[in-house]
Amino acid sequence: MKELVEDIRETVGDGKLFVAFSGGKDSSLVAVLAKMALGSERVELVTIDWGPYAYEKSKKIVREFAEKHGLRHTFIPSKNLQEKVWRYGPSCNACTREVKTKLLREYAKGNLVASGANSSDSWGKTGLKVFEGVYSPLYRLDKSQINAILEYLGVEVERIGEAPQREGCKLKHLLKMLINPNYHGRAVAVANEILLKCLEEEGYRAELANVKIVGPLSKNVALINVVPPLPDHLKRRIEGELSRESTIDEVHFVEKPLKLTILANPSVYRNEEARKWIVEGRLQPEFAAPIEVEWRESTNERLRTFQVVGVMPYP
Repeated sequence: MKELVEDIRETVGDGKLFVAFSGGKDSSLVAVLAKMALGSERVELVTIDWGPYAYEKSKKIVREFAEKHGLRHTFIPSKNLQEKVWRYGPSCNACTREVKTKLLREYAKGNLVASGANSSDSWGKTGLKVFEGVYSPLYRLDKSQINAILEYLGVEVERIGEAPQREGCKLKHLLKMLINPNYHGRAVAVANEILLKCLEEEGYRAELANVKIVGPLSKNVALINVVPPLPDHLKRRIEGELSRESTIDEVHFVEKPLKLTILANPSVYRNEEARKWIVEGRLQPEFAAPIEVEWRESTNERLRTFQVVGVMPYP
């Protein structure tokens, strides 16, 4: 911890540090260490506001954290830019690179932007501490070390409730192109907010809770993933509320193995490693049951990544 504080002090020098702040464990640790190294007057927390794709609870978490730790905090709106990325298929990496990082660097105006990237994620695995104005002080640490330091410092990080590890925006649960924000975008935004609201009101603590929106572009199929499994009365309530949303055409609970049919851009379809990462790294960790995938090469030139067009029980 002392080495990290000193590294921040030496790397930032006399400048100001802008922390890319999501409210999760990684960025929370960076924020606390930055304050220890530089003082609160030289640290600012900056959160990209994804508009309807940001969880209402996440906004509350970041505001309360900043107030508790005496740090300035700023929201930067970005809904339209994010929708432009997702128009061509799911791509969290492109969203981070082309929207989040770009906006943060512009706001920092030549100062360093600190990220929570670590050895457990793709950015941290690059092994670069500073790259194009983004500083990753935790890049050598893994999740267990980050958790240990947070515990040592007595820093409590409140969860949104959607995932046991990396929590984020609701749009990552839209597993197809966002052609119509009022249909595709609204479905994923409303569905995930409804799910968390129902769980919170019932006092149900979930390790995993999300609604994936899949299907062809003309049909929004909601796949509800909750771990541990829901009691019947709560399932009925959630299904009823989701079914009343006009942009959702079907509602299913993920409780048994599924087979997903995925259309993929040729560059993805013909790359075994890319397909493997999508299934094992991107999809399976956020599904409540095992999944199998039938891959199909897409002829849609607009699709740059992948799209889940079908789902059925498996085997």
